[in-house]
Amino acid sequence: MSTIGKVDSLWRYPVKSMRGEELDEAFAGYPGIYGDRVFAFKSSASPTGFPYFTAREQRRLLQYRPRFRYPDKAARPVNLTEADRMGAGPLAADISELMVDVETPRGKTLAIDDSGLMDMLRADVDPKHELTLMRSHRAMTDCRPMSIFSLQSARQLSEETGMSVDKRRFRANVYVELASEHGFGENELVGRSLKIGPKVIVNVLERDARCVMITLDPDTSERTPAIFACDIEESSASSRRHRRSLWCSDRRRHAA
Repeated sequence: MSTIGKVDSLWRYPVKSMRGEELDEAFAGYPGIYGDRVFAFKSSASPTGFPYFTAREQRRLLQYRPRFRYPDKAARPVNLTEADRMGAGPLAADISELMVDVETPRGKTLAIDDSGLMDMLRADVDPKHELTLMRSHRAMTDCRPMSIFSLQSARQLSEETGMSVDKRRFRANVYVELASEHGFGENELVGRSLKIGPKVIVNVLERDARCVMITLDPDTSERTPAIFACDIEESSASSRRHRRSLWCSDRRRHAA
């Protein structure tokens, strides 16, 4: 097994499309990163195959900061030590113990299930969006349970667009500093297994097709379309084709 780089940071997003939180360590299992995207909003106007209400519809979602009410319950499975000792799968906390409070852009704190929060989120968007709160122990990602993105890719996009590209635009779970200096080197990992930290092993399944989310500034939610145009640009050079972050599945659980 060769070393291809090192972990720069670990992230999870308690509420889909809201601001993420950086972690010192993360528990990874088959459902994804523990505590990642356990809440989301469903819209009556969204397609059945992708029912979520996201920053695609309401950019200001990115400026809402969710925090777990009981951080210790949200850090790792409640019986992890005992389950490990027996070689069994651990249990997630009860969904009520994973309750989230949300700080609004104006500094007000509301419970995730507060109807007032939904009213704020629906402000200035098409009124056909009737919202319902969704809860799940499985990470409600767009596709696979976990995503990886390299700092080199963010740097290359910065060079090509002539502006500073914040890695957080890509909303990955694991940001890595690869040994290679070239951007989008993570594309070469598709079909391979990666060991992250002392215990986690993931299978890299496919590239992550990007959407307009990457054009939104993670702090201000302002749009920068040039980033998306640059990311999807194709040329005859293979290094510039299909440039995306990676979707992974976890093969072995534990902290990363």
